[in-house]
Amino acid sequence: MPIFKLSPHSRSFAIAGAALAFASTAATAAGGSFYRAELASPATQARFVARDVVWVCKDASCAAGQGTSRPLIMCSALAKAAGPVTSFSAGGKALDADDLARCNAVK
Repeated sequence: MPIFKLSPHSRSFAIAGAALAFASTAATAAGGSFYRAELASPATQARFVARDVVWVCKDASCAAGQGTSRPLIMCSALAKAAGPVTSFSAGGKALDADDLARCNAVK
């Protein structure tokens, strides 16, 4: 007998959330990430959400699937959540030095 009972609506959300988390992790593990970043220091969390995407980090390397915001905004969200970013690319295109400085300026 279950300890708690989920309504059909809650169960659907739980299943959808688990599927999304699995898909994001699988895409990152397979190298299918849209965003890639290097942090100045190792990430304190292996997985976290910033600007509606799941970031997966190992040491100072982080990756995430594509979001809906511009790369600079995604970089700033990552910097705010995980600390200074030393490199950031979106779809294989790296931010230039000026944009990287703007990324890290947001607190």
